[in-house]
Amino acid sequence: MVAVTYFVHSITTDNQKKIATGWLPGELSELGVERAEQLRDMVAGRQFDAVFCSDLKRAVDTAQIAFGDRYAILQDDRLRECHYGTLDGKPKIFKNNTEDFIDHPFPGGECYRDVEARVESFCGFLKEKYDGKRVAIVSHHAPQLALDVILKGKSWPEAIAEDWRATQSWQPGWQYIIP
Repeated sequence: MVAVTYFVHSITTDNQKKIATGWLPGELSELGVERAEQLRDMVAGRQFDAVFCSDLKRAVDTAQIAFGDRYAILQDDRLRECHYGTLDGKPKIFKNNTEDFIDHPFPGGECYRDVEARVESFCGFLKEKYDGKRVAIVSHHAPQLALDVILKGKSWPEAIAEDWRATQSWQPGWQYIIP
């Protein structure tokens, strides 16, 4: 069993402009830096055996601010956001019909099942290398939904409909167990 605490990357300038960053690096906004610093304080008493993050800049920066003074940060490209293809860096208008991209890829990009496969591979790696350990992950929207599908047994439509982002009910970490 691996105990996973998932943290979403902090607020970016794109988030504030309602732009879908996708595989673009993304830059933390001033508020994002402040929130990452607040997260560092919120999790100061928690102990992890490893801290992983996506290799995209906004996740790396969040992980460095929140955990970098206590842990080596391990980057893994399997934790990347969904590749929105030609929609990377564009307004998030497609978020109103997210379910259209569960099985069908974004133009020039990937679908949510592709993200699920990446995250499932990462979970297998954690099970093999970190069994019995506690790990933190700093990542993105689609990988968190994939964890809900893989580890909590939700369907993609359920994971999308129940996403905390719809109600703005952020919290300092979500718990998952890899059996």
